[in-house]
Parts: sequence; C-alpha cells; structure tokens
Amino acid sequence: LRGLTPFRRWLRRGGAVERILVESERLSKGVLFDCRMCGQCVLHQTGMTCPMTCPKEMRNGPCGGVRPDGTCEIIAGMRCPWVLAWERSDHMVYGEEIELILPPLDRRRVGSSAWINDLTLPAAGRIFDQPVPAEAIDLRSPAGGRH
Repeated sequence: LRGLTPFRRWLRRGGAVERILVESERLSKGVLFDCRMCGQCVLHQTGMTCPMTCPKEMRNGPCGGVRPDGTCEIIAGMRCPWVLAWERSDHMVYGEEIELILPPLDRRRVGSSAWINDLTLPAAGRIFDQPVPAEAIDLRSPAGGRH
C-alpha cells in the first residue's frame, strides 16, 4: 500500500480510481482469499483467511459452535474460517497478530476499496489507540477494562 501513497490525491471514495481498485480487489482477493469486500481487509492479521467467510461474520475469533473436528455449526462440512486462520498464522512472519483484538466492522465501508480506505480514512471503529493483545483486557470487569 505504501506504493500508492504518491497517488493519494486520486484515491477517494466514489471516484473512477476506486471503481477500478474495487474490481481489482474483487478479482484478486476474491479468487485468492474468498474476499467478501468488507472494505476493511484484515487478511494479514488472520492468517490470510477472510473472517467474513464465517456465516456469523465473526471478526475476533471463532464462535462457541465450532465442532471438535474444526467444522462450522451453521454450514455442515465447512471448516471454520478461524480454525484455518489459526493454522495458517503459524506459517506467517507476523502470525502473532492473530492474537490482537480487531475493531468491529464498519458496515459503511462494505463494497469499497480496502486499499483506498487504508490510505485515506481513519481506522474503522478504533477501540484503542493501538491493537491490544487479548490478554490485556480484563473480561471479568463490567467494562472489560484494560490492565
């Protein structure tokens, strides 16, 4: 994406360049990663597995219905995308990023170019200033406070 920085002035939502990039993303990421065009690509943090392929669109790990064999409770025989993500993240340079909490999906960005969004918009639904490892959140406190 850094290579697109000099072209930032042409990279705006709704423009001709975005239409070209949306189709490029749809063709490339769709074929390679079964991309669902959420506009907020997190493939590098999920073992190159699109979390939006989960029938429940879980963005931060599997639901409680993953079967012991790693298949989905909703679609029989389908491998849970999060089981795949964990397996694949072991083979990635930044595989530990799968343990970071991702911001919730901003549905206003669905169908737009994730590449343009990454370069031109503030982080979607930023909860914390920086990604926070799951162990840093105290789930026992009512507000889910940070340590």
